[in-house]
Amino acid sequence: MIEPGDSKSRHVAVLAFPFGGHARPLLGLVCTLARRMPDTCFSFFSTRRLNEHIFSEGEHDVPNNIKPYNVADGVPENHVFSGNPHEPANLFLKAAPGNFKEAVELAVLETGARLTGILADAFLPFAGEMAEEWQIPSVFLWVATPYNLYVYLFLDDICRVCSDYDSGHYRDGGQAPEIIPGVPAMRVGDLPEGVLDPGDLEGCLLLSILDNICRTLPQATATVVSFCQELDPTPLTVYLSSQFPSLLYLGFLTLSLPPRSIGFKKAANCLSWLDKQGPGSVAYISFGTLAVLEQDELLALAGALEEGRITYLWSLGDRLTENLPDGFLERTRAHGMVVPWAPQIDVLGHPSVGAFVTHCGSNSVYESIASGVPMICRPIFGDHRMVARMVSEVWEVGVSIDNGVTTKDSLIRSFEVIFRDERGKRMREKAQALKEIVIAAAGPKGKAAEGFETLVEIIS
Repeated sequence: MIEPGDSKSRHVAVLAFPFGGHARPLLGLVCTLARRMPDTCFSFFSTRRLNEHIFSEGEHDVPNNIKPYNVADGVPENHVFSGNPHEPANLFLKAAPGNFKEAVELAVLETGARLTGILADAFLPFAGEMAEEWQIPSVFLWVATPYNLYVYLFLDDICRVCSDYDSGHYRDGGQAPEIIPGVPAMRVGDLPEGVLDPGDLEGCLLLSILDNICRTLPQATATVVSFCQELDPTPLTVYLSSQFPSLLYLGFLTLSLPPRSIGFKKAANCLSWLDKQGPGSVAYISFGTLAVLEQDELLALAGALEEGRITYLWSLGDRLTENLPDGFLERTRAHGMVVPWAPQIDVLGHPSVGAFVTHCGSNSVYESIASGVPMICRPIFGDHRMVARMVSEVWEVGVSIDNGVTTKDSLIRSFEVIFRDERGKRMREKAQALKEIVIAAAGPKGKAAEGFETLVEIIS
């Protein structure tokens, strides 16, 4: 039970979803808020593993009014993982409501300051019930594109329309009906895995989460999105604002937290290597922290780089480097570099980088847009296909791999388009135009500044 504590102190509980790219924008937002509100205590709740990474000495420039608290990861003792990449997140979410509540109550007792608000990742919708029980404001952060949230609001309608999916029409790329004029229609095959299959356990769990999100966020004090309103079609913003009373666009939040990491020094050689390459000549390759290419696709990508003599910088974990073709590193040493980690924001902002081969995680796409770099999209799972569709068909700043499968020939064609084709020239022009929009949106007259001031008022 939450005790009243010191009514004069502001104390905000920050609930993180510690998987994929969710924690980075939340941390960026909290750090910005903490610097603006030095008299407010921000208790940051996440797993021990994430907290040790974020708050280890010298790892990040985190304000001292942010304090970490560990939440159990939900993995049973002696549990043997099946190899399903979603399993850790599923176990975490199953145990999350009770684990978070216990940790929050401990923080209140330790600080002596009653909670005055909750800021939570939207994938933790139970935080709304906690806020209601404790009679405090609740703010949720949506880290994917607002377009994804719009689609999820209509999942029931989409599932009804697609009840004949066994015919293959929708599964093979058919479009769902245009619901609001001016908002792009989506392809049903781009939906996350399993959401149209009632017998799929992963899909059922995801549908339950999305349903809770869509029911909880309209009741929240505010919903903030890590996106630039200036990039959204007006009908989309109007509709979402009608569903979420306080919808605040805060810009690309990962860009508000320049990474000052220990690993940066280890990766400095890749930046000096980029300094020696020609303008716009390098393909940067990274598939994030969770997405992994199958072995045949990894070999296909290596083959395309070698046969096409593509100048490349590839961020590839040590564990996967050993799966590269024998002799690949030696044969491509003159025009390529493989590193275990790269400072992505700095790499994408480097003038020598002319393309980004990406899984289309939201943070990666945002960082590429902010740097004006065209993309080659190989979506892996979840909402990646939806984001890839936006990149290639709505913003027109990238290409998607043919049929969604990475073959050597499809990659060579994609590199040809980006680096040598007239289409690639137009993509670079559009990417630069989007970059200018993002720069203006992040300025003092942009919607992000207005949204941030509103958020500060809510938390205060």
